[in-house]
Amino acid sequence: MHSLERIGRYRLERRLGTGAFGTVWLAHDDELEAPVAVKVLAENWSHRLDVRERFLAEARLLRKAGSSRVVQVYDIGELPDGRPYFVMEYADAGTLADLLAAGPLPVPEALRLTALAARSAHALHEAGIVHRDVKPSNVLLRTAPDGTRRVLLADLGLAKSLAQASGLTLAAGSAGYRPPEQAGPGAGIDARADVYGLGAVGYRLVTGTVPAEPGEVVRPERLRPGLDPGVARALMRALEPDRERRWPTAEAFADELDRLASAPASAVRPRGRSRTVALAAAVAAVAVAGAAFALVNRPSSASGVGVEDATSRIAVRVPDGWGRQLRDSGWDPAALGLPAGHEPGLAVADDLTRWQDLGADVRGVFAGLSEHGDVTARVDALGHPGCHYDGARAYIGGRWHGRIRTWSDCPGGGRLTETALVPAGGGRPQVYVQIRQHGGGDATDRVLGSLRVT
Repeated sequence: MHSLERIGRYRLERRLGTGAFGTVWLAHDDELEAPVAVKVLAENWSHRLDVRERFLAEARLLRKAGSSRVVQVYDIGELPDGRPYFVMEYADAGTLADLLAAGPLPVPEALRLTALAARSAHALHEAGIVHRDVKPSNVLLRTAPDGTRRVLLADLGLAKSLAQASGLTLAAGSAGYRPPEQAGPGAGIDARADVYGLGAVGYRLVTGTVPAEPGEVVRPERLRPGLDPGVARALMRALEPDRERRWPTAEAFADELDRLASAPASAVRPRGRSRTVALAAAVAAVAVAGAAFALVNRPSSASGVGVEDATSRIAVRVPDGWGRQLRDSGWDPAALGLPAGHEPGLAVADDLTRWQDLGADVRGVFAGLSEHGDVTARVDALGHPGCHYDGARAYIGGRWHGRIRTWSDCPGGGRLTETALVPAGGGRPQVYVQIRQHGGGDATDRVLGSLRVT
């Protein structure tokens, strides 16, 4: 892309983000003396008339919505090279994805924000539009004149009119947030597809974890003990694979969330606690996702049991007694404060149902890759209240270097080891490993020495 300083009357200040088909810039409207966001079609797609039309369709749909709950379009135009752009209101307070960097939100706050997002989606539905890609990064926050935060839905790149969506549609949406009817070509969708995405957003805000695939979602109270059962029921109803069993409208879902947010029982766990809780939720999501555990059924020997994740990128060998249950479906590094995503990961233990309980007698290993961010810094910031921190030591293996941090005398007498491993020559990927032990000798070096990553 050629260097740009201005687009029309808009003076560019910095890049806000880049997507599959365009780049969004923070700009300043010198005539109105106001910040704006300018979205420009990517140069490498400028020759594709279908992509250009899809880009312009997003601007038209945003304009058609005509709601204060949806990002407003102010202007549209073309660069000298013919690429279209459109100008939108600027959301100065970031996105729900940004809020999640510190872990799950207080439950009432999570419910109110999800309800506001649902009312934004309902505004789209009333305008005859289905979003098809509701997720935290597409829910923007803008500071109102009175200091409160407005919630805005953005990025209608995958949106369709409900009239079009009722016919044959192609696969669309983001993993964890899309309903089964959007996962492949089908005979049409309706506004209840967005209800599923909203349920996934609420689930993420409450638990800190991206839901598993439709029909395999771990109940939220297992990731956030003490959660009001009514909250769990509301979220799980939104996440029903059968759309006939979901909330009938986004507005109905919002009404229930607002009711629950006002109930005293919703106030659980204040924000600002140790990241241990968020991390336990992420590990538990790998460990308990799905209706049943996959039993490790590999030949054992004196050297232990070998397991690998679903992508075959991670392999590790654990002592025989640990290899009873395996979950290999990946993890979300956002639990460590790293960029969100679905990365390879596995958890193997003698009892995965109790992994997040530091007082439980559990022996096992969690290992997850991250292609982005500083894993070492994040692991060094972790704490485990109730356990005694024994300090750290260097680890130098054949392929991996790192620093092993150890806790002992956890509730129930267990030990916990954590490390961030980086390739001996530097670079990516980095690996986060957590090892739970109880009694017996220390298997940490043995487990880390068996780790293989491709």
